[in-house]
Amino acid sequence: MERLDTASELQSRLSSLSLSSFPGITSEQCDNTPLDRLQSTDLSQSFTQSKASMDGSREDPGQRPEDNKEASADPALGEGGEENNSAGSCQLSAEVKAQVQPLPPPTTWTSAELKELKARLRPEKDSVVTVYRGDIMTVNVPTVPEAKRVCWEFATDGYDIGFGIYFDWTPVTNRAITVHISESSDDEDEEEEPEAPGSNGDVEKGSKAQAKSNLAEILPVYRQDSHLSVHGGSHDFPGEGTYLLKFDNSYSLWRNKTLYYRVYYSA
Repeated sequence: MERLDTASELQSRLSSLSLSSFPGITSEQCDNTPLDRLQSTDLSQSFTQSKASMDGSREDPGQRPEDNKEASADPALGEGGEENNSAGSCQLSAEVKAQVQPLPPPTTWTSAELKELKARLRPEKDSVVTVYRGDIMTVNVPTVPEAKRVCWEFATDGYDIGFGIYFDWTPVTNRAITVHISESSDDEDEEEEPEAPGSNGDVEKGSKAQAKSNLAEILPVYRQDSHLSVHGGSHDFPGEGTYLLKFDNSYSLWRNKTLYYRVYYSA
């Protein structure tokens, strides 16, 4: 019974209590504060700030490609520098090619006055020579200030012979016309650069292009029917240098060729 009385007494006291019994707290504050706190809580602000920071962090990756783009600008400049270097090297090679341009072909002609040429050249000691089988005879003709072009005529007895012209841009040190005899094309290859790829030394199809940097091809070596008609021609000086007139009998295994030729200058 005492316990019941005590419980009823406590219940009556609790029912008589009100929020106003606690200082600093009012019923209005208790009613409005929870909603206000939900709307303006510091957590929501921190959440907004954290969201803004997250948005800012999301914007950073968007800015990083720009940074990377700016950072990659230097390699791009480096690539541009390489392109400029390659362009400069191409320009340099173009200047080198401009210095050694392909020369124009010579003016050539043939004549039926075969007997007349041979009769005229036969008394001259150096104008009638024998080009032995397997040999190449090269006539070196330097340019001279007194003339503007070089001219030639030649014929053979009985059989044809290969003929071609090259020009050596090396400055002239000797004005005399000289003759060089080589036993085969291999001997000339030792003096000149190696054969260019894809070229051939077949006189019937045209001789190989000379790979020597200062040697320009004017007329490749072809077999000429110089035993049937006189072959002649001329070429204007492209500048200072030496003409190489090649009479090629390297393709012949058995026959020597008697050659009648003359070389002269024209103003």
